Amino acid sequence: MTTGLIPGEQPPDPRPTSALPQQRHEQDGRGVQHVDNRPRSSVITARAAASFEPVGRSVATARSFVRDTLQGWGFADIVDDAVVLTSELVTNAVVHAGTHAELLCLRTDDGVRIEVADRYPEREIPLQGSPASMGSPDREGGRGLQLCAAIAGRWGVDYTPTHKNVWFHLTLPERPVGTRAAGPSLPADLLPLADGRVRVAVVQIDRTGAISAWNEDAEELFGYPADQVTGKPLTDLAAWPHTPGTSTGIAEALRLSRWEGSYGLRGADGRVTPVYASHLRVRDTHGDPSTVCLLVRDHERAVLQTPSRVPSSDTTSAADGQSTDPFEVFIGSPAPDDLDGLLQRTVERARDMLDGDSAFLLLATDDETELEVRASTGLPSARQRFARVPVEAGPGRYGSARMPAVHEDLLAVPGAVPLLNGTGMRSVVTVPLKVEGRLTGSLGVAAEAPGRYSNEEALRLQFAADRIALAVESARLGELERLRRGSLSFLVEASDLLAGTLDRDQTLALMAQMTVPTLATWCAVYTIADQASDPYLSYVLHEDEELIDGIKSLLSKISPPDPVPTPGARVWSAPGEAAHEAALRSSMRSLGLTGGPSHQISSGIGPTLATASAVGGETVVLPLVARNRVIGMLTLGKPTDEHFRQEILELAEDLSRRAALALDNARLYSERTAISQSLQRSLLPPELPEIDGVEVEVIYRAAGEGNEVGGDFYDVFPISDGAYGFAIGDVCGTGPNAAAVTGLARHALRLLAREGLSGPAVLERLNSAILDEGARSRFLTLLYGELRVQEDGSAELKVVCAGHPLPLRLRQDGTVEAAAEPQPLLGVMDDLELYEQTVTLDPGDVLLCVTDGVTERREGTRMLGDDGLADVLTTCTGLTAGAVAARIMRAVERFASDAPSDDMAILAMRVA
Repeated sequence: MTTGLIPGEQPPDPRPTSALPQQRHEQDGRGVQHVDNRPRSSVITARAAASFEPVGRSVATARSFVRDTLQGWGFADIVDDAVVLTSELVTNAVVHAGTHAELLCLRTDDGVRIEVADRYPEREIPLQGSPASMGSPDREGGRGLQLCAAIAGRWGVDYTPTHKNVWFHLTLPERPVGTRAAGPSLPADLLPLADGRVRVAVVQIDRTGAISAWNEDAEELFGYPADQVTGKPLTDLAAWPHTPGTSTGIAEALRLSRWEGSYGLRGADGRVTPVYASHLRVRDTHGDPSTVCLLVRDHERAVLQTPSRVPSSDTTSAADGQSTDPFEVFIGSPAPDDLDGLLQRTVERARDMLDGDSAFLLLATDDETELEVRASTGLPSARQRFARVPVEAGPGRYGSARMPAVHEDLLAVPGAVPLLNGTGMRSVVTVPLKVEGRLTGSLGVAAEAPGRYSNEEALRLQFAADRIALAVESARLGELERLRRGSLSFLVEASDLLAGTLDRDQTLALMAQMTVPTLATWCAVYTIADQASDPYLSYVLHEDEELIDGIKSLLSKISPPDPVPTPGARVWSAPGEAAHEAALRSSMRSLGLTGGPSHQISSGIGPTLATASAVGGETVVLPLVARNRVIGMLTLGKPTDEHFRQEILELAEDLSRRAALALDNARLYSERTAISQSLQRSLLPPELPEIDGVEVEVIYRAAGEGNEVGGDFYDVFPISDGAYGFAIGDVCGTGPNAAAVTGLARHALRLLAREGLSGPAVLERLNSAILDEGARSRFLTLLYGELRVQEDGSAELKVVCAGHPLPLRLRQDGTVEAAAEPQPLLGVMDDLELYEQTVTLDPGDVLLCVTDGVTERREGTRMLGDDGLADVLTTCTGLTAGAVAARIMRAVERFASDAPSDDMAILAMRVA
């Protein structure tokens, strides 16, 4: 930033003539704009200029520049309006337009003209009085011009090919000639204290920042003779305080047109003397700029300090003589519609009103027991936002946020304002926000210097708080209503997603994806298999995928949270502590140091600094409780120094209840599926026997998702030397009852066949066993046969087909014929008269046996049927048994696009 001041004369303006027109925008009742180009007779008596970079901190520096300049000129009456307008215009330039801002202050005999120029000239001008052209207050740009129209006496916008220049003129109120400020007569005991002789050190600093003049009082105050300090930079002696939120230092302050404040000077004895300084930027006879510094001891600041501004009244008169709403006077016009914008502008106005270094606003919870930080300026907002402090921090009015409080020095009462711990703030004034007697929030302004605030400032701040409390509460209720509607929509969508899957791993992934980044920056899910098991880290997710492995590594090296069934979120500090210590270890290793704090984290590749930052904020744990049992924990985390809002935690608690039930349902479904699949495997033979001279191939496809036991089965088993039994059947229905009949049939076949019974006798006894099951019995279609390989290479089969699809025989010449006749099915009648048929398979012949899931494959009204199966089989001449079975299955799958609705089994035997 560069500045300059020319007092007492009217210098030539280096800008183009069009850059400083004296134009006035007015409108009549018809909305027609008039431009007043009459020349003004005002004489410019002083000028201050500054340039600001397109960064956010430039706005605060610009406010300070305008405030110091106007106070130096003695224009304290219009400082507030000038600062408000300048802040808006510079924000438009450096933040919204993203260009440098050129700020020019001109002092005239009747007021002050301030110009803000940027390098984005193509933006439109909202015309005063025209609602269509003023635009919506919700728009990002244009508010500064609207404020100019509402506050300034005259304003305008000038354009050049490369610049856009907005100017406004503020007229000084009439006051007695020669009087800058005055105070009432006070009793002697109320006058400021001073030493027997008040010494005012006069120090002059040249354009390079070196001391060029040092008077006798300066020698007495600091112990340096003039020849010892002349030519040395003042920065070598100054102990400059750090001001959060600004970049102003001693070098910048010496270049400002006027500056007033406190710092320290290091004396010859090495001790720092607190001083109060008043800086004025001047030019010498050669035209070189220099700064004159008047210094007194800090406790004698009343000698130099500019008197406080007069508190504003309840109402002010506008230029047109109409009364203005006090809320609009304080907050500016137009007021932000959103809560965050309103709160942020409130703290900025409060800070400017009391010349503070920082300000903050906290909102009360519904039960009025805690205050939540919602807006701040001049403080590390990322660390403070959504942090909570109790309403009643101690006994008495100074320990309660329900009453105004002034702390002259926080060092004397450590912890009185927890929000300001470690910020360097010394004095603070806080006032409550109340609506109909109910506490809704707290507003505070703080400064780095002690003793800055008194009851007078508390009254002014309380006046402002009373004006904005109702608007803040209304905006807060609107935000809560929108948040509740959004929460309901979120929970409805989450419930639909969780109900749409019964897969455990997918449920875990959905839980994490619904919380990140909507509710938290990162998430970890712990699961508990049973009451005797420890929590297991099952899933980790971060909005930055590159940090997931680091967080997983960190969490795996610390003990999991305790599975407490108590509902609600509880803070878990272990990840933040582990991340801090790991980051410290990493930093020490990078510096070649050893040692450091000890922790349970084992050696190896530790988390990076990015990982430590990602989990260094607030971490909360919510139990996953389903059917009165803790089945896991949902862990949510924020990055370094961030906190969770209470509304977010309540929403996360609702989500955790739904997620826990979905996760437990997925567990039960997985267990049921595993049981069904295990039972299904037990109903099928573990392996097929090898038969010399005969190829045997089986394909089995169960329908559905595997949660039901199928009714189809097959078996091939040895009976005696050279004889083998084979069977393929289908039990009516599915589920446990069908599985009971399936198991009975397969094991009874093996037992009865090995007793030497013939095929019809085996099936008759099996029929009796099925009927003995009573209500659990199911009818059964069954194809049973016995196979013997003959000496000439052929195979003899004795077959009984009890209600089952007929087996098909494929000869070498491609002809297909049924290999058996249909007979009654099992499980229906007591007395069955079954008979067996003998079939001889020549070398190269194939016998194909299938269940009805193959022949009854449907596509709309079409069905594959026995004829369709025979047509496919005719194309399998010369293929092996495995190839025949695979071709049949492929043809069945291609016959229809839908998934099969019935189990399918294919048994193919080929004589080699």
